[in-house]
Amino acid sequence: MEIDKTNFLLKTDPYDHQLKALQLSYNKENFAYFMEMGCGKSKVLIDNMAWLYWHKKIDTAIIVAPKGVYTNWRNNEIPTHLTDDVSHKVYTWKSNLNKKETTELKNSVGHEARETLRILLINVEAFATKKIFKFLDTFIHRSNYLIAVDESTTIKNIKAKRTKALIKFAERAKYKRILTGSPITKSPLDLYSQFLFLAKKILGFDSYWSFQGRYAVVKSMKMGSHSFNQVVGYKNLDELKKKIEPYSYRVTKEEALDLPPKIYTSRQVDLTMEQERHYQSIKKSSVALLESGEMVTAPEVMTRLLRLQQLLCGYLITDDGEMMSVESNRIAVLLEVIEEMEGKVIIWSRFRHDIIEISERLKSIYGVATTVTYFGDTSMADRDEAIARFQNPEDPTRFFVSNPQTGGMGITLHAAKNVVYYSNDFNLESRVQSEDRAHRVGQHNPVLYVDLVCPNTVDVHIVKTLVNKNKLANITLGERVLEWLKV
Repeated sequence: MEIDKTNFLLKTDPYDHQLKALQLSYNKENFAYFMEMGCGKSKVLIDNMAWLYWHKKIDTAIIVAPKGVYTNWRNNEIPTHLTDDVSHKVYTWKSNLNKKETTELKNSVGHEARETLRILLINVEAFATKKIFKFLDTFIHRSNYLIAVDESTTIKNIKAKRTKALIKFAERAKYKRILTGSPITKSPLDLYSQFLFLAKKILGFDSYWSFQGRYAVVKSMKMGSHSFNQVVGYKNLDELKKKIEPYSYRVTKEEALDLPPKIYTSRQVDLTMEQERHYQSIKKSSVALLESGEMVTAPEVMTRLLRLQQLLCGYLITDDGEMMSVESNRIAVLLEVIEEMEGKVIIWSRFRHDIIEISERLKSIYGVATTVTYFGDTSMADRDEAIARFQNPEDPTRFFVSNPQTGGMGITLHAAKNVVYYSNDFNLESRVQSEDRAHRVGQHNPVLYVDLVCPNTVDVHIVKTLVNKNKLANITLGERVLEWLKV
């Protein structure tokens, strides 16, 4: 059977690439939608769920997504795309179900012929707890279900408790889907647990270590008297690509959509004399530690890099946990950049302290009503309000200040045509995802991305690391390597 627009009832018309994704996956038990942000993979999954329900193959769908993203399915994606011909009921996982919700859940269980598609939304973090499984055992009782993981790189760490639990639970599901625009964020090894969730047969390895041995170049390293194995490269990537191709569909926005271009530039931030003094001191102590012959762990290295980056943003966390302000030009340069921009602006920063400081400065200059924040401390209700205000062209809100870890996934911010990265981190997925909050369907203007960078510092190292990770992902997925960030 071939699905087309004439034999399948859809609420919203698909783009050609969305229809192709649906045709490739609609009746397959295991499939990965590797569709870049803004290409509409959520719609494809929803249409696929509808088809499976119509043909009595499922009566229940479980969608697992990161905290802050899974509510977007309830509020936006399902109401927008699920055809009115499918009677459905949406449930949202809560750790503290009230009496009414518990009764409603019990009433939804045990019907042999369901006349309603039940959709359960769960945050992926819940799979690190035991309580969720008692709930799920009740919910899926005597049901045929599909389970999908949105932003599936959240389960790329095979050692993580939630990854193991989710893979184990998914063994009972006949239909499984994963969705992400960036399946490789660190290395090709990221693919292992994502495809293990779908089916062990796809990659064909009994363990992560055998998978690593096939596709990674591992070298024995020494540091002082200590020895350890380290991945130094990758191999057999053409073979890996061939294995996943029958079970996945990859499309980029460049291939799929007629969107305006992305424009990248950077703005130099000079170190103050005080910053330079502290920077060289931390750098010198780090070199001395490496040369001492002592075993230096990866977390120790990252902590020192983190301290350097915090310093570039104008503060230091002392050994006793106190925050010390350091004279910095970064805020001043940010304000200069903003002065040159017209329209709404998204400002991404890695650190909570900076989000608060930036917000306060913008409010003091442009007015309280001009700025909203969206980060870990922001309640779900306030997050929804912040997005609504920013997206409303009639609202005076001009600045959206957030960190990519919180605001970089699952939300639409195409009211902005300007994006400033006050600070980056090493996470490729966070960077790519946060870029695409503005550059997606509905955007009619070129989007300008400005990175604030201190020359000859960890700022440059982070950007170059992101570029190299992106190149490796492009090669593994068989994509053309495009020019990206500039420093």
